[in-house]
Amino acid sequence: MLVSFAGAVMESASIQMAKNYRRADMNRAIESVFAEYQKELLEEYEIFALDAGYETGRYSEQNLIDRLEYYGAGSMEHRISRIQFLTDHGCQSFLEQTAYYMEQKYGIDKVKDWTGMTSVWGQQEDQAGKLQTEEKEKEQELEDLLNANEGELPKEENPIAHVGELQQSPILKLVLPKDATVSEKQLAEADLLEHREKNTGWGDFSDVAEAGGTITTLLFGEYLLEHFSMFTDEEKTGALDYELEYILEGKASDRENLEAVVKKLMLLRFVPNYAYIQTDAAMKAEAEAMALTLCSLLAVPAITAAAAQVILLAWAYGETVMDLRSLLAGNRVPLIKSKENWQLSLSSLLTLGTEEDQSEGMDTEGGLLYREYLRMLLFLEKQESCAVRALGIIEQNLRQRHGQAGFRADICVSRMELVSAVTLRRGIRYDFPTYFGYQ
Repeated sequence: MLVSFAGAVMESASIQMAKNYRRADMNRAIESVFAEYQKELLEEYEIFALDAGYETGRYSEQNLIDRLEYYGAGSMEHRISRIQFLTDHGCQSFLEQTAYYMEQKYGIDKVKDWTGMTSVWGQQEDQAGKLQTEEKEKEQELEDLLNANEGELPKEENPIAHVGELQQSPILKLVLPKDATVSEKQLAEADLLEHREKNTGWGDFSDVAEAGGTITTLLFGEYLLEHFSMFTDEEKTGALDYELEYILEGKASDRENLEAVVKKLMLLRFVPNYAYIQTDAAMKAEAEAMALTLCSLLAVPAITAAAAQVILLAWAYGETVMDLRSLLAGNRVPLIKSKENWQLSLSSLLTLGTEEDQSEGMDTEGGLLYREYLRMLLFLEKQESCAVRALGIIEQNLRQRHGQAGFRADICVSRMELVSAVTLRRGIRYDFPTYFGYQ
C-alpha cells in the first residue's frame, strides 16, 4: 500500500508537471504572438495592437493559430473563446489604452482642473439650443408685428437686414483670416472606418475592462489634441489636414469638417455674448435708439421694442463672428465677455463682411485658444463617435505615410483568450484557458 501510495503521488506530480509544461509552452507562445504588435501604430499613436491580418487586410483566425504553433504551441488544439478588436464595444480597448497612456505620462492632475468646467460646457450647449429657439421667436414676433401694421423696416443702415444676409452667406468666407486658405483634401467616404462594415470580435471582457467616466473622457480628449492636427496647426502631414475637425464631425472633406466645427463654435460663443449684451445698459440703450430710428415712421412702441431685441441678437451674432476670426487667426478669446474685451461696435456691425470690413479679431490676455475650445467640443461629442473616427484617421495615415496598405483597425487584436487541449500520456486530455491583453 505504501508503494502504491508513493507511486500515485509520483504519477500525480508527473501529470501536474506535464500540465505545467504545456501551460508554460502556451504562455510563451501567446506572449510571442502579441509581441508582434503593429510597430508604427505604437510609435506614432502609443497604441498596442496585433494586426491579425498580418498586412493582408483580411482577418483569419487561422493566422493566429499558425503563429502560436510557430512559437511552440503546435502540439495542442486551440480554440479562440473570446477576442476583442480595437473597434469592438465602442472602441473600448482603444479608449482604455489612450486614457492609461495619458495618465501615465501626465498624471490625472493634467485634467483635474477641468472636471469642474465640464458642467459649464454642458450648460452652454443647452443654452445655445434655447437661444436659437429664442432668436427665431423674437424674429417671428417682429415680423408678425410688422405684418399686422402693414409696415416694413428700411433696408439702409439696418443691422437686422444686414446680419440676415450675413447668415445666408458661406460661414468660412466670413470668419477666416484674409490670408488663410482652406485645405481641399478629401477622402472617399466608403473607405472610412466609420462608414464601412467592420469585423467584430466575440465574448465578454467585462472582467478585465475598466469603467470610463469624466476623467477618462477628458484624458481621451487630451490624447486627441496631442496626436492629431487642427486648422491652426502649422504642420499638417496626414490624409486630412484638419484631423480633429474630422474626429468631431466625420465628414469626408477638410472644408466640410471645418465649416461644421465653426458653426458649433458660433453657437457656443453666441451664448456668453448675448448674455453679456443683455446686462450692458449702454449697449441696450444704443440698440433701442437705433430701433427707434428704424421704426420712426411706424410709431408703434411694440414694434420698436421688438426691433431693439432683434438688434441685440444681431449685435451678439456680429461679436461672435469677431470671436471666430480671433480663434482661427490663432488668438485668444475669453470664455466670458466684458466691456473691456467686447470687440464690435454697433456702427461696425453695419460694415461687417463688406469690403470696408478690415477687422481681424483681437487677442485677449487670459482667453482661450482655438484648441481649448476644441477641447470643449470633444468632451461634449459622443466619445464612441470620436474614437471610431480617430481610428479611421489612424488607418488612413498609416496607409499613406508608412505604406501599410492593408492596415485595418477592425482586425487589430487587443485582447484574446484561447482554450487549448493537449493529450498527455496514457490518453489523459487536459483543457486549459490562456488570456493575454494589452494594458
